Amino acid sequence: MKMTKRLRLARLFTIKTRTEALFLTYAIAVGAIERGLHYIDQYQGYSGYVLAAACLGVPFVAGAKLIDSVKKQPAPVRLPVPAELLRRRGAPRLSRNRPNGGRMNRGSALRASRRRD
Repeated sequence: MKMTKRLRLARLFTIKTRTEALFLTYAIAVGAIERGLHYIDQYQGYSGYVLAAACLGVPFVAGAKLIDSVKKQPAPVRLPVPAELLRRRGAPRLSRNRPNGGRMNRGSALRASRRRD
């Protein structure tokens, strides 16, 4: 299926990654600072500073919207490892309710054990 020239041109202006969104935010910030300086020159006093501050608020709002609009990359899928590969003969089984030193199968054979079989 062929894409029309209009769709091809539209694909050039689509923001696909967070890096592109950050570059665009930087460009907006540079333009806002330049416009703010012009407002300070044209409107002497308090009104020029208010208009410049309004210009400097635009990159914060636009940058947040741009970064939020970019889809995050999905996490890579990790395949489960078969249990046969994890368990080796003689390797201690680890869990939260057992000590890490290995499993003792002596039951109540120890004198210190209070367990009754």
